[in-house]
Amino acid sequence: MIHHHTKVKGDLGVLKAQVSLYEQGYLILQPITEHAPFDLVAYKDGEFKRIQVKYKSVDKTGAMTIHFRSCWTDKNGTHMQALSKEQIDLYCVYCPDTDDCYFFNPDEFDSSVTLRVEAPKNNQSKSIRLVIDYRRVP
Repeated sequence: MIHHHTKVKGDLGVLKAQVSLYEQGYLILQPITEHAPFDLVAYKDGEFKRIQVKYKSVDKTGAMTIHFRSCWTDKNGTHMQALSKEQIDLYCVYCPDTDDCYFFNPDEFDSSVTLRVEAPKNNQSKSIRLVIDYRRVP
């Protein structure tokens, strides 16, 4: 098995998201196509949530910056497209460094969000989003 291929990372992120959602009492539904704008649908208490899952490691500053876009490569190069926030309800970010999932509504942010795993070295406390605050579906 190839351990660093983006497809393998994405599959691991989706599996970890499924476990986290299940532990939070959600029924998990999967689209039968890879071309849907979301990876999973979660259902609980009469409400469906379309979820985009990302795999993201912690950077050297102790944070993860999640950009609301999709990227792909083909024979013409690398392409990026902004996420249509109307097509998903939640983002789930799986972090292999913490082996945990973090959930948030992308409508609450502009084009990206930075979640901190470690406290900033400059002791900044304002406008800091700690991952611990995003461990459950909002």
